Amino acid sequence: MLTCLAVSGYRSLRDVRLGLGPLNVITGPNGSGKSSLYRALRLLSDVAQGRAIGSLAAEGGLESTLWAGPEKISRDMRSGRFPVQGTRRDGPVSLRLGFASEDFGYAIDLGLPIPSLTRFSHDPEIKAESVWTGQMLGRSNSFADRNGQRVRLRNRSTGEWQARFAELPAYDSMMMHCPDAADGHELLLLRERMRGWRFYDDLRTDRDAPARRPQIGTRTPVLASDGSDLGAAIQTIVEIGAADTLRETIADAFDGATLAVGARFEVEMQQPGLLRPLVAAELSDGTLRYLLLAAALLSPRPPELMILNEPEASLHPDLLDPLARLLVTASRHSQIIIVSHARALVEALDRAADTLVIELRKEWGETHTSQVGVPDWAWPKR
Repeated sequence: MLTCLAVSGYRSLRDVRLGLGPLNVITGPNGSGKSSLYRALRLLSDVAQGRAIGSLAAEGGLESTLWAGPEKISRDMRSGRFPVQGTRRDGPVSLRLGFASEDFGYAIDLGLPIPSLTRFSHDPEIKAESVWTGQMLGRSNSFADRNGQRVRLRNRSTGEWQARFAELPAYDSMMMHCPDAADGHELLLLRERMRGWRFYDDLRTDRDAPARRPQIGTRTPVLASDGSDLGAAIQTIVEIGAADTLRETIADAFDGATLAVGARFEVEMQQPGLLRPLVAAELSDGTLRYLLLAAALLSPRPPELMILNEPEASLHPDLLDPLARLLVTASRHSQIIIVSHARALVEALDRAADTLVIELRKEWGETHTSQVGVPDWAWPKR
């Protein structure tokens, strides 16, 4: 389980640390930094996929994603005595992302490239990385370290540092090149964990959504990010997953309705009072979205971490309490992080379980959190 998330220099997240529990809700008004936190988690996952540089490019490049305010906002600036303006920098320009879990921690520092004769001169460079045991990076608990192009690993038997790369390209993470079953076993384990994080923010419910059409189905223990294989995912839960929990979840949300999957893996819902079931093409956007969320959250292969962005979209208020109960059920097998601005969902989750609610607010363009006593944190040095 992740116990701490740290982000520095990314959009409005000038310096944010969050303590995390099994079930977490990140909420706040529009523009407070919720989406930036969600994207920061995605970027961390992209590091393990080798896609972080490309993901930043898709957002407009490193310079477009960096904190746009001054390095420090003085008391005189906050009081209005002086205008907000740039000051002399104490540290390098950087975008830093990291997390600590119950056993390992990881952090990466991305910075501006050194000018060179290449068409890719706007690609950010990885300046530093570190992997450690325990909650906080220290001198004695780091076992993989990258500074510039130099990478070294600590020998598990002797405790001595050993050089692994002298010139690892600045666009390559050590998480892609150092993990192996011998010297880099822990790195390999951590990379696969990060690759297993599951994100849902693009579940389609429009009239042309693939989930509304018949499909060719194969066993599907993990719902696709857009929900395109809904029928196969539902049938997989019925055959090898929590079929009873799925049945209870649908009956709870839709007054005794039942689900079935047709011959061509088309989802059918039988509702009390109707003479025939409704196929997916006939369901409302909110009903279909709830079915998609149920298929994602009741996966027979639950991830260590699942992150959902605004799961309440298109849902009628009457479905928020059932959704909260569904999320609580899923949190028994996976750590859940929910990004939502729906106060009703936050309150429903608070009623249903011991939920960690993290309120975001923005002051002088900078995101702040409601948490007190956040975990200590240290970044790897360049």
